[in-house]
Amino acid sequence: MGWLTGPWHDGWFVRGMAAAVLSGALCGLIGTFIVLRRMSYIGHGLSHAVLGGAVVGYELGTGLVATGAAWGAVSALLITAVARTRKVGADAAIGIVTTASYAIGVAIISRGHSFTRNFEAVFFGNVLGVFSGDLWLLAGVSVAVAITIFFFYKQLVFVTFDPDVAGTYGVATGRVDVVFALVLAASIVATMRVLGVTLIAAAVVTPAVVARLSTDSFARMLGLSVAVGAFTGFVGMYVSDWLDIASGATITLAASALFVIVYVAGRWRRVSGDPLDSLTVAIH
Repeated sequence: MGWLTGPWHDGWFVRGMAAAVLSGALCGLIGTFIVLRRMSYIGHGLSHAVLGGAVVGYELGTGLVATGAAWGAVSALLITAVARTRKVGADAAIGIVTTASYAIGVAIISRGHSFTRNFEAVFFGNVLGVFSGDLWLLAGVSVAVAITIFFFYKQLVFVTFDPDVAGTYGVATGRVDVVFALVLAASIVATMRVLGVTLIAAAVVTPAVVARLSTDSFARMLGLSVAVGAFTGFVGMYVSDWLDIASGATITLAASALFVIVYVAGRWRRVSGDPLDSLTVAIH
């Protein structure tokens, strides 16, 4: 059992495991709303926008996290503002804003500056780059996101399922969209050292999709998505330690493997004559 308990004697592993589990749970929480709103592309797009900000912060010496957070927040607000004009779709707004931000980062990188280990962790995720300050930041963001979703729960659910009708019932859809965009940007910044900005989108979407395939209740889907995210973070962290590869990749692969299992099991039940109920989500 040494292979199972041995790593827990190392401080970096304990910090990394805590960060991986928190990151997975946080991504699962916000991923539920993203999947049901059919906005999976925004996770991918904002992660690239944050990468552009991180590159700028690295070059200016203003810090990867601080500049990436500010850049991600501005990008999220721009996407929301452009999409709400209704002349430009949300997918187009995401593509324009985030690819422009990413292009800025690529342009700076192409000038030939070398990367540090710390910066490579932002790309691909690396538990060795997780320090106590990063863990406290992640914990703080997780608590803040959970509190925000708690207080905006009804509005978020209404806007998620029927944004047009929500406005007629007095829901400030614009404010809800802005709050959610900022929550997503903060979550991406907080988890980028563990997951890497290139893989955050998968970590956000996959647990929610697994939960979507497993229940027809919105409340249960939300809880299950958080649990799946935390579980795949736990498993991915162990695999990262065993194989000495980037944590973002192992967490993403763990989530993908779980998706395959759930999907195949669902298909098998349908073929064997025990069809799953309709996956229409019920608000409980």
